[in-house]
Amino acid sequence: MFTGLVEELGRVERVADQGDSVRLTVHGPAVLTDAAHGDSISVSGVCLTVVEQQGDTFTADVMRQTLAMSTVGTFGPGTPVNLERAARVGDRLGGHIVQGHVDGTATVVEIEEGEAWRRVRFDLADDLAPLLVDKGSVTLDGVSLTVSAISEPGELPGWFEVSLIPETLAVTTLGGKAVGDRVNVETDVLARHVRRMLRLDALDADGPRGAAAPAAPADAADPRDAAVTGRP
Repeated sequence: MFTGLVEELGRVERVADQGDSVRLTVHGPAVLTDAAHGDSISVSGVCLTVVEQQGDTFTADVMRQTLAMSTVGTFGPGTPVNLERAARVGDRLGGHIVQGHVDGTATVVEIEEGEAWRRVRFDLADDLAPLLVDKGSVTLDGVSLTVSAISEPGELPGWFEVSLIPETLAVTTLGGKAVGDRVNVETDVLARHVRRMLRLDALDADGPRGAAAPAAPADAADPRDAAVTGRP
């Protein structure tokens, strides 16, 4: 588990194609000061497991599903990445509860510069729209942020905005994003659980889950007969 407070701006050193996965080597000396084999590190919002460590770099395997759901598939040597070690029990929770389980991606559609901040608008996929709320938490590329504005339900195309302070712009990859760039999105885990429960409740309201459809009477006519014989 993470908090969405980036500890270090690292960079990708190597990407080795493994067929249905990739092996990613990342430079990140700060997050490796107490890392060990099997530890979890958030790489631009994606929870990865350290499988090798050498000097200031660590290596992690990335599965096909992760490549499909995130921007990791676009990484190459030199790509900057946000790094955070897993939170310790007893640490201050400065951001919010972040799992490193990416729900999808969002694309920058508009940027507005302020005197001491930057407003960034992203597109909002239909499947993620129920999981974001105005003033709620969202994780973008591993950075814990607050949704500062969001489109109304049914408004098309959907969108949401965040406001970035100078510190976030300076110490994370979000400061280098331009219109058309994609980011990894993780919604609030509580919102995901609520949506799941509501879906199950809706199924229960329609009848017991897994119940078989009532059998037709033995002498009932097969509706396919009409197509063959012309009889009703």
